[in-house]
Amino acid sequence: MALVNIKIEGKSYQVDSSLTVLEACRKCGYNIPSLCSFHKGRCSLASCRVCLVEVVGARGLVASCAAPVSEGMEIIISSQKATDARRNSVELILSNHQKNCLQCPKNGQCELLEVSKMVGARDGKFIGVQTPASIDEVAPGIIRNSGKCILCGRCIETCKELQGIGILGFEKRGFNTFVAPAENRSFAKSPCMQCGQCVLVCPTGALMEHDEIHLVDEAKRQGKFIVCQVAPAVRSAIAEEFGEKIGTNGTKKMIAALHRLGFNRVFDVNFGADLTIMEEGYELIERIKKGGVLPQITSCSPGWINYMEYFYPEVIPNMSTCKSPHQMQGAITKSYFAKVHNLDPKDIFVVSIMPCTAKKFEKSRPEMEVDGIRDVDAVLTTRELGRLIKRAGINWKLLPENEEFDQDLLGEYSGAGVIFGVTGGVMEAALRTAYFVLTGKEHEKIAFEAVRGLEGIKEASIDINGTTINVAVCSGMKNAKVLLEDVKAGKSKYHFIEIMGCPGGCINGGGQPYVKPMFLPNEDDDILETYRAKRASVLYSEDERQKVRQSHNNPDIQKLYKDYLGEPLSELSEKLLHTHYNANREKFPR
Repeated sequence: MALVNIKIEGKSYQVDSSLTVLEACRKCGYNIPSLCSFHKGRCSLASCRVCLVEVVGARGLVASCAAPVSEGMEIIISSQKATDARRNSVELILSNHQKNCLQCPKNGQCELLEVSKMVGARDGKFIGVQTPASIDEVAPGIIRNSGKCILCGRCIETCKELQGIGILGFEKRGFNTFVAPAENRSFAKSPCMQCGQCVLVCPTGALMEHDEIHLVDEAKRQGKFIVCQVAPAVRSAIAEEFGEKIGTNGTKKMIAALHRLGFNRVFDVNFGADLTIMEEGYELIERIKKGGVLPQITSCSPGWINYMEYFYPEVIPNMSTCKSPHQMQGAITKSYFAKVHNLDPKDIFVVSIMPCTAKKFEKSRPEMEVDGIRDVDAVLTTRELGRLIKRAGINWKLLPENEEFDQDLLGEYSGAGVIFGVTGGVMEAALRTAYFVLTGKEHEKIAFEAVRGLEGIKEASIDINGTTINVAVCSGMKNAKVLLEDVKAGKSKYHFIEIMGCPGGCINGGGQPYVKPMFLPNEDDDILETYRAKRASVLYSEDERQKVRQSHNNPDIQKLYKDYLGEPLSELSEKLLHTHYNANREKFPR
């Protein structure tokens, strides 16, 4: 690491030469505001002009998010010239920003409001040219409100650079500029995977998840039997909604809060994850033994499924036919659970709490029903759960930490189910069960370290009783392209590939709490590098604490097959737990 000597406000520092002025100042304890720069220069278009500083010897003010540090650089942040310029920049942004903050869904999380306070901006100083807001509420996962957009470009760069898709761009010119898919199409009419990564980085309420709390309220009014099921990644982040540090395990308090919200049952989707492993694992073994289409590719991430249908329909034969865990669990709730409890499936309302906006799209797919009964009725993100808890007046800090998920047919889960929420988790869970099926004994170390880690692409060769299984794991569509091109060309060496739509997996899903680098406390200075790892550690720790760590050893899963399904890939399993996919390329040509 090459170091350079710089001065900030007259004080000397040594910093990494690869940093921008903005990053260097933040690392040295100076909190310069910014609205277009997110992390390590990614998403930075130097467009908002909120991070302007003086650099001795430079002509005019410098956008600190785009300027690299250099040897001997002298940076002045608090001069009157720089202070006035930053305030003016924010006031100009405010002049074109749609008001009604009380009704804004980002109220309390809006970075524009926080930056305005920071620079002392005065709303109304400039009168902007207010163009009619374009509001897109058609897509099930994401809402776009151009009236809230400040043209920072974060969403554009995230979609292009992080996911390698690039469906968003600046439309029109001058005062009429706005951000949208090409030709101002709806997200529903664009090759959008609904991953919500654009929502995560939007500093205002211009991009938000499609809120479904009202669906839960209506189900309560109708007297439905409401079953809540929570994805594993939610526990790794829900505490952040209540001011706790990133990496805080929120499992027990979350369960306590859900019980107090009045759900008839509170289950963990880890049960559905274990069920997925039984079906997907046996599907893989059958393909290997019978010469089926390989590599088999996982189907747990609906964002990835959307991407595949749009851009790589050629790999549909490679896809596992398994539904995702929460859809499987919803189908079992409205069949097996309903039968045992003598409930009419039409009276059961299943609510999935997910770290994901694409799950909202997934549950609305026409394939996600059995005999006309929808598997899942509503999907709430981690953020929506936080709002629901706050709306109910529940004090998070006073919640007990000794409550458990309801133990009623679908309550038990394994450590393998827990790690589904992090990239590599599905693969590791599948390998644990595949090892047992092929050898008749458990893997001595249980963990498969080779598929762990947050790298974009990981690969390994696993020897199981003389059978070598070549596997690959990737997250984020920019990485997925590398593997998919080989599959498409018939050159892939792998037997099994896990793909997650969001970088890092579900722990970094589009419905997770916002991570705002500028407003993190000083002790979390390095969190930009490690927040995904901190959330992942919550899931791996949960796995290690479980008495049962393999999906096939889950007693409730064993009972389900014994009493109801018969065996993995049975006729009833195929009806309830499997699905098919559709090529969408003709609708959205590249």
